[in-house]
Amino acid sequence: MNRKIDYKINENDTGKTVEGFLKEHGYTHQVLVRLKQTDHGILRNGIWAYTNERLCKDDLITVQIIENECSDNIAPVNLPLDIAYEDDDIIVINKPFDMPAHPSAGNHDNTLANALMYYYGSQNKPFVYRCINRLDRDTTGLTIIAKHALAGGILGNAVAKRAIHRTYYAVCSGCTPACMRISAPIARKDASTIERCVDFKRGEYAVTDFIRIKYNPDNNLSLVKLRLLTGRTHQIRVHMKYIGFPLIGDFLYNPDYTYISRQALHSGRLVFTHPVTGQKMNLISDIPSDMKSLF
Repeated sequence: MNRKIDYKINENDTGKTVEGFLKEHGYTHQVLVRLKQTDHGILRNGIWAYTNERLCKDDLITVQIIENECSDNIAPVNLPLDIAYEDDDIIVINKPFDMPAHPSAGNHDNTLANALMYYYGSQNKPFVYRCINRLDRDTTGLTIIAKHALAGGILGNAVAKRAIHRTYYAVCSGCTPACMRISAPIARKDASTIERCVDFKRGEYAVTDFIRIKYNPDNNLSLVKLRLLTGRTHQIRVHMKYIGFPLIGDFLYNPDYTYISRQALHSGRLVFTHPVTGQKMNLISDIPSDMKSLF
């Protein structure tokens, strides 16, 4: 990875230090330290710059991010990739079901990480896997991967500030209300390392909004569109079960495989600010056929 980024200094940034300016653009302490250690890491008008230098109008700051390392212990595996968007800073994948985001016990060579290590390895490009919005194994749809530390840090901060807006689609058992806000804290279920539950004493604050898009009385199923206001593990699955309309095909919370062989949940839209260009990104993925066919 060799990414060069230019910044033209305007009147509003005049007088700021190089370090102060870059911090305002999302550069963490760790990234700045690495840039200082990189040959030609930070240039001012083509000349190596100290980070305490004061900026002048029309200065050109050039940052060069060089990453030659690869993620350890992630084997490259030739798996299909549906790329929704890619540039020098991020790649957005439309993840299929039955693909974990990260390697784990029993999943060493079937993950999104394995597929991306092969994808970049076949191009002779070093790659560190930085997944921003991890999806459950059987959840389909859009997930963002940062291609360098700067993008990863900025997007990670955006997740913490709830500045990445996610829209999901789910198929639920029963006829849900037309719309609803679910505010119920979520905690790890006792004696389980995976399962979560609503717990008003121990749980973390969690809020989900949804509207019903369609209802099929023949199979008593609802198609709902959901927006996460928080990002707890299994939040949609736990909240919908809590109000009595669990997702179908959910092996943990509602193992009903009458109509679908996996949990009927899809990450259909991501709206976020690009970590480097500042452009508003609005990415959409169609509802998969196994969910759509039920309506």
